[in-house]
Amino acid sequence: MSQDPYGEMVSLELDHPIWDRFFVPAPLTVIGSREENGDWDLAPKHMVTPLGWENFFGFVCAPSHSTYTNIQREEVFTVSFPHPDQVVMTSLTAAPRWEDGSKIEIAAVPTIPARLIEGIFVRESHLFLECELDRIIDGFGPNSLIAGKIVAAHVRETALRRDDRDDQEVVQAHPLLVYLSPGRFATLTRSDAFPFPEGFRR
Repeated sequence: MSQDPYGEMVSLELDHPIWDRFFVPAPLTVIGSREENGDWDLAPKHMVTPLGWENFFGFVCAPSHSTYTNIQREEVFTVSFPHPDQVVMTSLTAAPRWEDGSKIEIAAVPTIPARLIEGIFVRESHLFLECELDRIIDGFGPNSLIAGKIVAAHVRETALRRDDRDDQEVVQAHPLLVYLSPGRFATLTRSDAFPFPEGFRR
C-alpha cells in the first residue's frame, strides 16, 4: 500500500488569500513616481518581475495607490534595488501618508536623479531601472499589473556580472536584499550554479 504523498501537507482554504500562510522570497524594490503637485513619491514593492527575456519590467500595484495614479498620469517610473544596508531607508518609503496626502518621511531617504526620464532613485542601490509605461492590466482582484519598458539601466560595478569574475564572487562582494513575504527580509550572500541538464535552452 503506497504512502499518501499529501499525508504531511496542509491543504489551504481558498476563501481567503493564501499568501500570508507561508514565506515566499522576492526582490525588494522601491518604485519612484511623480505626484500631481510635482513632488516625488517612493514606494516599496516586492511583487516584481522581469516580463520575458526582453527589457520589460512589471510589478503589482492597486488603483487606490498613488503609485498607480502617478504612473498612469506621467507614464514613466523608476525602480531601485536597494542594498541590504538600506533596509531601514527602504522601510521609510512605506510610511503612511499624512492628512494632507504627503509622505514627509521620503525627505529622509537619500536619492539621486534619473538620467533619461523625470524621476529619482534611492541612492546607494545596486541596480537602477528607468521605465516608460507600456500598459496597465487591471482585474487581479483589487490589484493590477503595471508593465514598463526599460529605457535605461544602471548597475554598480561591484554588482555587474563579467566574464572574468566568478558569479559567487559578485554575490559575496555585493549581497542582495530579499523580502520574505510576509513581513521579513534576508541578506543573500551565497549562491550556487543551477544544475541545468545538458542541452537545456531557455
